[in-house]
This record gives sequence, structure tokens and C-alpha cells, in this order.
Amino acid sequence: MDWETSESGGKSEKMVNEQKRGRRNVLVLTGAAALVALAVNLAISAFNSLKKKTKKKGPPGSHALVNLSASEIQRLADRIIANSKAVHDRVASFLLTSFGLSCKSISKREDVYRVIKAIAARGEWTNAEAKRYIQSLVRDFERNGLNLTITKREEMQRLKAQIDELSLRYIKNLTDDKTFLLFSEAELAGLPPDFLKDLETADNGKFKIMLRNNLVAAVLELCKVGTTRKMVAVAYGKRCGKVNLSTVENLVQLRHKFSRLLGYSNYADYAVDLRMAKTPSKVFEFLEDISINLTDLATKELYVLKDLKKKEEGDIPFGIEDLIYYAKRVERQKFDLDFGALKQYFPVNLVLSGVFKIFQDLFGLRVEEIVDAEVWHSDVRVFSVFDLSSGELLGYFYLDVFSREGKYSQTCVVALQNGALSLEGARQVAVALLISQFEKDIGGHPGLLRFSEVVNLFHEFGHVIQHICNRASFARFSGLRVDPDFVEIPAQVLENWCYESFALKLISGFHQDITKPIKDEICKLLKRWRHSFSALKLKQEILYCLFDQIIHSADNIDIVELFKHLHPKVMLGLPALEGTNPASCFLRSAIGYEAACYSRIWSEVFAADIFASKFRGDPSNPYVGLQFRNKVLGPGGAKEPIEILSDFLGREPSIQAFVESKAEYSM
Repeated sequence: MDWETSESGGKSEKMVNEQKRGRRNVLVLTGAAALVALAVNLAISAFNSLKKKTKKKGPPGSHALVNLSASEIQRLADRIIANSKAVHDRVASFLLTSFGLSCKSISKREDVYRVIKAIAARGEWTNAEAKRYIQSLVRDFERNGLNLTITKREEMQRLKAQIDELSLRYIKNLTDDKTFLLFSEAELAGLPPDFLKDLETADNGKFKIMLRNNLVAAVLELCKVGTTRKMVAVAYGKRCGKVNLSTVENLVQLRHKFSRLLGYSNYADYAVDLRMAKTPSKVFEFLEDISINLTDLATKELYVLKDLKKKEEGDIPFGIEDLIYYAKRVERQKFDLDFGALKQYFPVNLVLSGVFKIFQDLFGLRVEEIVDAEVWHSDVRVFSVFDLSSGELLGYFYLDVFSREGKYSQTCVVALQNGALSLEGARQVAVALLISQFEKDIGGHPGLLRFSEVVNLFHEFGHVIQHICNRASFARFSGLRVDPDFVEIPAQVLENWCYESFALKLISGFHQDITKPIKDEICKLLKRWRHSFSALKLKQEILYCLFDQIIHSADNIDIVELFKHLHPKVMLGLPALEGTNPASCFLRSAIGYEAACYSRIWSEVFAADIFASKFRGDPSNPYVGLQFRNKVLGPGGAKEPIEILSDFLGREPSIQAFVESKAEYSM
């Protein structure tokens, strides 16, 4: 549809008639459908136009563009921004007139908000997803303050700017912190020679331990010297001292003010309102239930760790700084697992082919490589995904999994194109990209994966399947654009296959003779190792989550005293390290995951429920796999997550399977 008008009347009769039909169609469609029609039509036109000009070749049905130069990316971004503005302008100017409202253009698009609010008030929906779509648009506008007075909106912007500035300052304080501790080689006993070789040294020959996450983690896990572990843990917990404590206190108060302008009682209410948990009280209940149910097991674990420390270090009291080291010591004693040797059984290409087969068989899919697709690097591979029974093309995924200089360093999945319905009702296929940093085959030696990388690959490929199998009508609800409390659940469910014997044998093979998979006893050990001494570590994470939720639920909390009180209560009497600054310990609650730190445990708990209830007895059951695909992956964000899980499970989700899994394998 062409919505341009011509004062000279120079357009063809056919174009004019199409215009008129388009305008009539908008008037008779419900509000949601009208908005979708406009947005989708203009967006597709923009992409198709650019594709013609750049002449880039991609898989059929994919609008994802590859091999773009920096200048082409900039032009595409400008075009998308311009077309997005055009969509909003046209929705506002045409539909506002239809509803008898005035059209006033302001930077926050109050005109568009009024249109959508009017549509929502009429309550005319083509289906439940359209209703959810309009309601989510209204909610987004109102969380941006479009229902507030200009004065309050301006105050929101001031607060937001202050929050952003303080957040950057917090990060800069930690980044700029150059504090280090000096230790002799004897004081770092237990750390491998290669680790020591890479450390800087002072003039006196001692090694510098900078207070960086990777270095601190290595010391706390491997160093045999208890005094060294404690010194490093205390120094790490004191980073940036009072400056970041003050910054976090100010951040929390600004967040409370921001949320109250929007009608929430505190920031936690604001943050959790859009999530599956819905309310902070539900989060508290969830965390406390998990913590209480883990207490007996965690108490047994602590007894074992204290006993081991006494044997190795005498009567020195066990402290929180000893947790990681002694948990690893017990793990090495209980499990004869050589992860260096295990790596020899996971050649990259063998693992990938095994993962493809497992997911195809489980979810009724067919994966085919596209050998002549245009890509941005010779290492990149492209695959089509079809429904096995109907032959319908569901989408594509790109694999860019080998390390190279200058490449993005994190392992992740990127949605290149969301699955959705077009203006004509045809389905736009989903396109995903999986990025990783695996070793490449070199000189006849295959690239090999550590077991942790195998688990990560299952997880991320789970996100690929989640993206491609989504059947939502609106791109807004498609792929990975789902509730943040829900988005990790499917991928965490699929991690379980890494610990099932049939799957491990399918994806493994000794690199010099791939017909020899890992042995049965190793499969059993890995399953037991997975939950080894996990209750205490989970309690520590719950401690962080409770701390985060409390400071964002109330005013004028003494952060230091709160931490001192919570620590022994949750951690079975173990006190917090004296002088540590919780504002520097808990980066996630300060920046990025504020009032939402609980979400990782939340998704892990419900993923355990799904696997135990539906897959544990027969993890290769294609009937259950297809149900999971249709009922859990299919709806995406188009339905409430609790409704999705309850429909699949036949009941509301529970914490019981999660707790039982820890008890079954931990000790």
C-alpha cells in the first residue's frame, strides 16, 4: 500500500484506487490489525528496497543481510529509523483523525500513545494475541511516562539521566581500580605454573594479584594457603570502598523515586511487574522456600567442608572464603574426572552433528546445510530448518563458532529475523545466529571442546531452536522476545541432555577414533558431579538475591548492616567477611539486574520441574518433544509464561523437582 498523497494528481488510477482500498481496509480492521498492517508493510518495503540496492544473496525468505560494510550498516540504520518514524507519523495522523482526536507531534509520541490507548479502550480484538499486543504497547508507553503530566515526565527524564550517570560512574570506579596484593610463590601454593607465569611481578619478586574477577576466582578455587584466600576475598570485597557504597545508595533512592512517579510503591514493584514472578512478595516467597528446602543438605555439606579444612589447616575457623576451595577439593576426591582427558572425546564437528540429531529427533525437525549461501567469513555455515512432517520451512540459523581475531568474544545467540505474519498472512521465517569461540581444526588436529563448552553449546542451540520454533503472529512476541523470567527456561531444560548417557555417547568420540565414545562410568560420574556440593553455593546465590530484592523494596536501608544480618542467617551461621563492601561485591544488583537477580535461579528451578516431570523417564521421546515444541516454544511471548508451563505440565510449576535433584546427587 502506498500512503503518499499527490497534490498534482499525477499518480496512476490504479495507485489511487489501491490507496483508497488501503484506507478503507484500515477503517474496517480492528485497531491492532491496522497498526500491524502499517508497521509490517513499511518495514518490509524498507528491507526489500535495500536488498535490491545492495544485491546481497541470502536464503529464500530471509531478509537478513550479510557482508554489509560499516557505511551500509549506517545507511540501513538511518533508513530503519526514518521508516519507524514514518510508521508512527502515519498511524498518528490518520488514525487520530478517525477517532476524532487532535494530532500533536512531540518527542515522546504522545499522539501515537493516544491512538493506541483509544484502540485499547474500544476492546475490539481479532484474537487473544492481538489483545495482548495492544495492551503491551499501552503498558510500554505508560512505563515511559506518556500518561503523566509534562512536569512529571520531565522529572522522569532527569531521574533517568542521573541514574545513567551514576551507573557509569559505578562501573568506571571498578574499572579504574588498580588495587593489587603481593604474594610470594609459597603464598600462592596450589596455583598452576602457567597461571603464575602470566602474572606481573613487583621489584621484590613477589607476584601481583590484581583484584580482577578471573584472578580472584582462580585464587579462591585453587590456592592451598587459607590466609591468602582470606586476604584476597577481603580485598576484593572492599573494592572502591565508600565511593561505590555511596553510589549504590544513591542509585537505589533514585530508582525508587523514578518508579513512584509511575505509580509503583518501590523499584522492585516496577522491575518485577513485567516478569513472570509479577510481585516482589512472590520473589521473596520463592527464594525463602528454596533456601529452607536446601538447609538440611547445605548443613551436611558444610559439615564435610569444615571437617576437611580441620584436617588440612588445623583449628582455623571455616570462613566463606573457604567455600569454593574446599568444595572443589571434595569434588576431586569424590569424582575421578579428568576434564583435560575428557576433552579428547569432544571434537567440534562430531558434537555439532550429534546435537543436530538429538534436536531433530526430539522436536520433529529436519536440518539441512546450505552450501552456497553468502556469509561474512569462510568459517560461517548456514542451515535450513524444516518441520519434518509437513516439510514447511521454519527458519535458518548461522553458525559462527570458531575463534578469530577481532571477533565478538562472548558466546550467544542473536535474532537476525523474527518469525511473524506478514501483511498478507504469509509467515516470515525466523533467522538466528549462534556465535562462539571454539578451537578450529588445525594441521590435521581437530578442534576439541571442553565439557563446559559442550554444555554451553546445548544451551545456546536450545535458544536457536526456541527462536525458530516460535509461532507467534507478532514479531514483538517472537523468538527470544519473551518474559525475561521465562527466556532461559527452554535452554536450561535442554542442558539436561548433556548428562544423559545416550546423548553423551552420540556427541562423543575419541578424536583419533570417533567410533569410541566416552564410557558408561564416565557418563554416570558426570551426572553425579553436576550437583556436587551445590546446596551451599545456591544458598550463597540466594543471599545475593535477597539482598538485591530488599534494597530495592524499601527506603533508607543500611546496606552494610543488612548484609551483616542476612549473611549468617542464610549461610548457616557463617559471618560476612569483616569490612567487605556489599555494594562492590554484587555488581549484578547494582547495575543491569537490579531487583531481578533472582531470575537465574527462577528459570533453573522451573526447567528442572519440566525435565523431571516430562523427559526424565524417556529423554528421547519424540511425542513429549513435539508437545514441548508446540506448547512451550510455539507461543513465545503471546501467552503468559505461567499459562504456558501449566498447560505443558498439566499443573502449576513446582520447586520440588529442583530440590530433589540436589538431594539425589549432591552428597
